[in-house]
Amino acid sequence: MQKIVPNLWFDHTAAEAAAFYAQVFPDARVVDTQYYPTEGLLDFQEEFAGKEITVTFEIGGYRFVAINAGPEFTVNTSVSFLLNFDPSTDPDARAHLDQLWAGLADGAEVMMPLGEYGHSPHYGWVRDRYGISWQLMLTNGEGEPRPFITPTLIFGAGVQNRAAEAAAFYTAIFPGSRIGTDVRYPEATGLATTQSVMFTDIEVFGQWFAMMDPSFEQDESFNPGVSLMLECDGQEELDHYWALLSAVPEAEMCGWCADQYGLSWQLVPSNLGELMSKPDAYSKLMSMKKIEIAAFG
Repeated sequence: MQKIVPNLWFDHTAAEAAAFYAQVFPDARVVDTQYYPTEGLLDFQEEFAGKEITVTFEIGGYRFVAINAGPEFTVNTSVSFLLNFDPSTDPDARAHLDQLWAGLADGAEVMMPLGEYGHSPHYGWVRDRYGISWQLMLTNGEGEPRPFITPTLIFGAGVQNRAAEAAAFYTAIFPGSRIGTDVRYPEATGLATTQSVMFTDIEVFGQWFAMMDPSFEQDESFNPGVSLMLECDGQEELDHYWALLSAVPEAEMCGWCADQYGLSWQLVPSNLGELMSKPDAYSKLMSMKKIEIAAFG
C-alpha cells in the first residue's frame, strides 16, 4: 500500500495531463476521477463547478494525484521524479529510456540533454509540457535495488545545504525509515561544502525519496505545486504527524501544511473518499485547517 502519494498541481489541465502520462509511460493508466460539487464553491472556484477536481493515475502501480485548479501555484524543479532504468532487470533498459525520453521531451524544456554524465552513462533531465520534471537515468544494477520512480527533493533557495538535516528529520519521525545511499561532495563546489549532500535517499513506509544540495544557485523552492499526501489511519495518526510536520501556520488549509523546509504535505484520513461522499462535505473541508474526521458527521 502506497502511504505517501505525490500530488501535482495543474492549471485547468489535470485530466489532459493524466491522459498524457497514461499514453507516454508504459504500464500507466488513469484509475479515478473526482469532481467538484455543483454548488457550495468559493467564489474563485465557481468556474470549476461539476468539473474534475482530482485525477488519480498510476505509472507501474505507483500512484499520483493530478489536482485540477487555477494558476495559484506553479510546479517547479525543486521536486522532480527520478526514473530508474536498470539493465540488470531490463536488458532493453537503454532503448526504453530513449523511447520515454522522446515522449516526455515533446514540447518540453530540456534541463540536461540526454547523454553521458559522471553519475550515469545515459541520463537526461526534462521538464515536460505541463511543468513536471523527470530525470531519466540508466543505472548500475549492482547493489541494493531501487524502484522505477523516486521523488527527488532539491534543497536550494532558502534551504541550501539542509538535505542531510532533512533526511535525518524524516527518518526520525516516520517509523521503520532509514537512510540508504549517502554521497557528500568530495570538496567544496560552488554553494556546496564537503558536508553538503550530492545525493542521498531515504526509505519511508517502503517508498524511496531522494534528496540533494545543489552546488549552483537554485532560485526555485518548495511550494504546493508538488505536495506529498500522507494517508493516515484515523484521527490520532493524523494529529501525530500534523504536530510534527506543520511548521508554517499560514500554509494550513484543508489538510494542507508545510514543514520546516517548506515542503508541502497533505495529511488526510485514508477514508477521505468516503467522508467526501457525505452531505456538505466539501464546504466542511474548505473550512478546516487540520482535518477533523468527526466534523464530517
